Amino acid sequence: MLDERARSLLKTLVERYIADGQPVGSRTLSKASGLELSPATIRNVMADLEDMGLIVSPHTSAGRVPTARGYRLFVDTMLTVQPLQLDQASPDMAAARDQLHPDQPQRVIAQAAHLLSSLSSFVGVVTAPKKSSVFHHIEFLRLGERRVLVIMVAPDGDVQNRVIFTAHDHTQSELVEATNYLNAHYAGLAIDEVRARLKSEIDQLRGEIATLMQAAVQAGTDAIAETQEQVVVSGERNLLGVQDFGNDMGSIRKMFDLFEQKTQLMRLLDTSSRAEGVRIFIGGESRIVPFEELSVVSAPYEVDGRIVGTLGVIGPTRMAYDRMIQIVDITSKLVSNALSAPR
Repeated sequence: MLDERARSLLKTLVERYIADGQPVGSRTLSKASGLELSPATIRNVMADLEDMGLIVSPHTSAGRVPTARGYRLFVDTMLTVQPLQLDQASPDMAAARDQLHPDQPQRVIAQAAHLLSSLSSFVGVVTAPKKSSVFHHIEFLRLGERRVLVIMVAPDGDVQNRVIFTAHDHTQSELVEATNYLNAHYAGLAIDEVRARLKSEIDQLRGEIATLMQAAVQAGTDAIAETQEQVVVSGERNLLGVQDFGNDMGSIRKMFDLFEQKTQLMRLLDTSSRAEGVRIFIGGESRIVPFEELSVVSAPYEVDGRIVGTLGVIGPTRMAYDRMIQIVDITSKLVSNALSAPR
């Protein structure tokens, strides 16, 4: 627990360091804080903050800089950010609305990543909308001996085509029978639910048709898995110009490896999508982006009121968190509006 004096000095130190990028000394703190404290008192408070692990003294300077723990305390208890409505967005944010084309969802995602990167001057990341696992309609077409085309249509009109190989050769009339049965009994259900119900009803179906339906369900699962949770990343090179990373090419290389792998980013953003509003991961907190020098500000976005993906900004721990929160929040609203617009 910090008293008001310590809180005020820590808040001032973090704000000065974010603004200037230079370690903050007691003289600067004395002037910037507006507190009438002697240099000795300020030095004592800073020593206490250092003992708590909230600030640290770089070996090249007598000043102090915040640690990841210090940033966390600052963000959680000292930062006040007024959420913006779409009509309150700054001109550069509002202009982005024209770049988001509702009739081209993939382009919306790519443009959103670019928008986050350009507004923040850091890295923008967006997960593509999750594919629906619910099918609205299914159809089987005979392609040849023991080869069947499965056509699955999702409620949003998305179409998945898969070729399956069957143990028995089916006539087109058998395929029509299977089509009619699945559409009559399972339309509107998730693939996993269809699989579970098929298992319990397997005895009521003729063996060949049951096997065909099970193969179709597996094909649906595979199709969804292949297109699930793609991540679009924009602005990776912006990190090369971040002063805090200096010439530490080892760290920069690891970061670029992270952006290329993308798997860890998907896990992090998936975690963020399960929470409402903006989330902030500082330093190595996420365990998924394990870099003390990086922070992630993220928020979920929706389509027709349902969360389908996540977007965010990745940058140095020394970032203007209030502005990043507003950028991420307003971008999630813009994307939600664009993807939910009537097409």
